[in-house]
Amino acid sequence: MRILFITSNRIGDAIQSTGILSALIAKHPGARVTVAAGAVSAPLFAALPELERLLVMRKRPYAGHWRQLWLETAAIGWDLVVDLRASKFAWTVRCRKSLTVSSKRDDEPRVVELARLIGAEAAPPAPAVWLTKEQEQVAAAAIPEGPKVLAVGPTANWIGKTWMPERFAELVKRLTGPEGLLPGARLAVFGAPGEEAQAEPVIEALPKDRVIDLVGKADLLLTAACLRRCAFFIGNDSGLMHLSAAAGVPTLGLFGPSSERRYGPWGSHCGYVRTPESLEEITTQPGYHHTLPKSWMTSLEVDKVEAAAVALFRKLEAGSLQAREQPLTGGENVGQG
Repeated sequence: MRILFITSNRIGDAIQSTGILSALIAKHPGARVTVAAGAVSAPLFAALPELERLLVMRKRPYAGHWRQLWLETAAIGWDLVVDLRASKFAWTVRCRKSLTVSSKRDDEPRVVELARLIGAEAAPPAPAVWLTKEQEQVAAAAIPEGPKVLAVGPTANWIGKTWMPERFAELVKRLTGPEGLLPGARLAVFGAPGEEAQAEPVIEALPKDRVIDLVGKADLLLTAACLRRCAFFIGNDSGLMHLSAAAGVPTLGLFGPSSERRYGPWGSHCGYVRTPESLEEITTQPGYHHTLPKSWMTSLEVDKVEAAAVALFRKLEAGSLQAREQPLTGGENVGQG
């Protein structure tokens, strides 16, 4: 069985597609998989055990990246082509069967939409992360055994959906304080290269000996391996948020000018909290434009995020007492509007 899996360039979208890839591999043991992905998201698939080839689609003028993909795949007879970019590429290569996302349904989670391709929308497979032993060893050195670790993702690729750094800092102090959710916990701060200044106020929230600064210091899979060593993650709607959820970490996503129903972190171990205003109320207010260099999260108070974090953490604690051996699976997450 030879599968060509064409997924997104965006990290979050690519992570959300990993669930159906896992399901297809489980359905076809021994399948040989070729993954085509954008340069940003391609590293997510590098440790996939069934991976035969990883093709990086670097955007080129006049759809040159699609022509290059055709040159690298047209000579192969594919059993299945999965195209999550809603293109007509599957028509141009030899394949027995193709699955293509034909239209977006913004009224449902993206994970559910993708699961419908394989007839699994009733029980969508949860996103996954594939790691090597070497990555896990490096992560163990970066986050050694010790007090629990609170992970924070205070950045995003769009400033409009970033909560203010000073509020992240206040939240961290509360949650790790003597009366907090994780008293005495260490803090791990994650972010991409170039986001160091944005994360600095959060890094300075605790004494240096309790802070693990990983902003710009870890690639995608090492970040996932580090996240797995953390007790809880709180962050903006971002690829990092989805990576945390896929890694099985209790994850709370913060939402404002983006849809928590469509892009909320997926899994029974996940939750979200959003601004008092709905997405529609934010995006229809006078003066709104997605290109403005300002946050649309200013109305989200620290008290509300803290309450949501405590509620999610307590829910998971109660669930673990009832069924410690049950794996985390996909499902509706817990949210606060």
